[in-house]
Amino acid sequence: MPKKKKKQHEFIITAKKLLKNKLAVIGLIIIIIQIGMALFAPMITVHDPVKQNLASSELPVLSEGHWLGTDNYGRDVWSRIVHGSRISLIVGIVAVSLGLIGGVTLGLLGGYYKKLDGIIMRIVDLLFSFPGILLAMLIIAVLGTSLINVAIAISIWSIPSCARIVRGSVLSIKEKEYIMAMKSLGASDFRIMVKHILPNCFAPIIVFATMRMATAILSTASLSYLGLGAQPPTPEWGAMISQGQAFMWSSPHLTIIPGIAIMLTVFAFNVVGDGLRDAIDPNMDI
Repeated sequence: MPKKKKKQHEFIITAKKLLKNKLAVIGLIIIIIQIGMALFAPMITVHDPVKQNLASSELPVLSEGHWLGTDNYGRDVWSRIVHGSRISLIVGIVAVSLGLIGGVTLGLLGGYYKKLDGIIMRIVDLLFSFPGILLAMLIIAVLGTSLINVAIAISIWSIPSCARIVRGSVLSIKEKEYIMAMKSLGASDFRIMVKHILPNCFAPIIVFATMRMATAILSTASLSYLGLGAQPPTPEWGAMISQGQAFMWSSPHLTIIPGIAIMLTVFAFNVVGDGLRDAIDPNMDI
């Protein structure tokens, strides 16, 4: 079978397995809805997410003109949730992408070169010795509070896990006969790593990236809740919970609604990641 058709066949089989997983399908639907909200936020919202209207503050859910109510400054909660989805996705994608670049590079080098393996893995072990959220807080304390620095902090936190996953794949792949053949033909190490080893590591990398998106979104919300990420009046879900907790008894929707948004998004990426892992596993039946 030609290489291109073989890849298409494998993709179809993986897609069939994924679509048979009901939870993964639900997760995909939630992710697609969130992406749609982020892309078309100005079209599906009427109110400015940061514009204050103190005359309409703390309106309850299903109020006229504000179906998810308003916050203590009279800002429309629906508009803030929708625009907050943009922030969550952008920070998550940037953080995971930077983490993948660093993790894949270290994993490739460590798995392929024995002399570098010990040094790289000790650096990874050092990063693992810090609890993730504390490491992120330490980095933000050095860099300053902003969403850009949140993305950088989460990406650095993601590097060691990605490096270990890629290293494990490289250690098994580099012993394959076709890799030995490429070496005997005089192919450079860079060509072997990029053209022949890295493509065969894509499956675990994709699963890791999907599940890491959930961690990145949750971490962004946690850091913003602590005041280390998004700053007022930015419509970020964690910051919304932080601002709304003072009104928990009078206006519980100010914390419950963004909390549900975070919960659904994290759930969606986790179940899709689980579904991809099962679908890519060759031991699973169609």
